Amino acid sequence: MRRAGIVRLRELRLPVLTGMSASPGEGSPGEPRFPAVERLLRTAVAAIGGGTLQEAAEFSLGLAQGTRDWPPADRRRRAAQVYGVSVERFRKNQELMVLGQVAEQLVRLASGAPAQPPATGAAVPASDAGTAPADGSAPASALTSASVTSEPSARPRPLAPSHHRIPVRAGGHGGHVTLHVHAVDLLRDIDVVVSPSNTHLALPEPYKSSVAASLRRAGAVRDPAGRLVEDSVRDELRAWSDRFAAPGLSVAPGTVAPTGAGALAWQGIRRIFHAAVAVPRPGTNDYDVQPADVTRAVTRVFALLAEENGRSADAGLPPLRSLCLPLLGAGRGGLTPAVSFAAVWAAVEAELARGGDWDLHFLVRRPERALLVAELLASTDGAPTEEPGP
Repeated sequence: MRRAGIVRLRELRLPVLTGMSASPGEGSPGEPRFPAVERLLRTAVAAIGGGTLQEAAEFSLGLAQGTRDWPPADRRRRAAQVYGVSVERFRKNQELMVLGQVAEQLVRLASGAPAQPPATGAAVPASDAGTAPADGSAPASALTSASVTSEPSARPRPLAPSHHRIPVRAGGHGGHVTLHVHAVDLLRDIDVVVSPSNTHLALPEPYKSSVAASLRRAGAVRDPAGRLVEDSVRDELRAWSDRFAAPGLSVAPGTVAPTGAGALAWQGIRRIFHAAVAVPRPGTNDYDVQPADVTRAVTRVFALLAEENGRSADAGLPPLRSLCLPLLGAGRGGLTPAVSFAAVWAAVEAELARGGDWDLHFLVRRPERALLVAELLASTDGAPTEEPGP
């Protein structure tokens, strides 16, 4: 629907939207009702409640005045301008959130419930907000549109929780995964954190906002005035590269380089595993990431955990038990969050199916990604669901 726009609605076969737009007892779901489908879409978009979300949705679908016949690229470009970001960044991030909000309102309308703007109060049902499972796990429904909107509200809403314990199942084994919704440098008491890296194992500058840059910054040792004393994570990663990698050459995608955590040890972080999944594209600032390399890297992470635990046992040290995984390749690597999660989960599921007993954590920064990951985790039955295309 986004690609075609309103003006080409009659050329599309949209049985679900057509069925949603049908009044009870009025014809069959497959019967064309193009005006009714358009009205349904406009009602759903209007129910978002104004602001940047609604404006971007109107441009994306060709519902804004004068945009019915705009090509999809022009509509996407105008929607990106609403958020003040590049077209590529909008396509990978905000567009998924915008279309997800439209879909949520469509589901509300189809279920007979009144459409509910995301900004008009808490979206967590009272039954979910007032009670919690006895084991402390949070249902995926606890992550709702109330946590992904930045629209002003007439009354204060409770802050969205930053930790969610979600039941999962893999290979016939049940367990729990903790989903963190915050910056990586706020992690506490997790033995190993996985950090995405490029195949040259070159860390970004510490002032940047990526996971790798944040871990480098948080792991650095500083004096009381904040001056850098030791760039611990970078120095250890260079030492590993000097020892195992050929000078001037990259490592194979999927390689994992373990280092200490530097000053993060004060937060209970013991190790950082640098997963080389991003292959620099010559002559550009961009990277290529293959899902298979992500799966290979996470598989290697579990193998390294077993190796280091063997050495820890010999040295009388406590074993490494907890592991935190970000969505590898979902930043500048270009993978969508759903594809990244599927690639990571393939290795996690294989490890759990073998009986791996790990305390697993996933980390995202943006609430809209947390909503997606929570739904994917809650749906695990051996294979997560795939994200539909725009």
